[in-house]
Amino acid sequence: MLINCKKTGGVYQRTTLSFPTEMSDHEKVKELVSKCMQARDMAYCPYSRFPVGAAILTVDGAIITGCNVENASFGLTVCAERTAIQRAVAKGHRKFIAIAVTCDIKDSFVGPCGACRQVLIEFGTDWVVYLTKPDGSYKETSLKELLPLAFSPAHLGN
Repeated sequence: MLINCKKTGGVYQRTTLSFPTEMSDHEKVKELVSKCMQARDMAYCPYSRFPVGAAILTVDGAIITGCNVENASFGLTVCAERTAIQRAVAKGHRKFIAIAVTCDIKDSFVGPCGACRQVLIEFGTDWVVYLTKPDGSYKETSLKELLPLAFSPAHLGN
């Protein structure tokens, strides 16, 4: 997947989206959702028993996953979304266009926590967010909708 961006006030804004391969938007979203569900199965959550998985789609089409990793010192727990973004950054990725997130709640769509929303905003506001139920159904929203009036790098003049 390729994305055309322009930088406005220190933040990259998505202008167009295109797939360089024969893979359709629907197929890529399906793969992203599937990978976030696989990541959820890897979660280490002995205290909350609340597994979460995330899969991030980079501008060049890579999918990077993460799961929540709990700690007996609860404040040191890392959410799935932050694990995925940290893994992506460690692999050299800095531009992202979508994230799929899932947990075990079956009767509603659950979004990232506030801290994760803030971490995602660090890498742009034009993320597509797929809130995914355990059965694979998903709701499409955006990071702008999940975190309106966000504090971002643009506020620091970068």
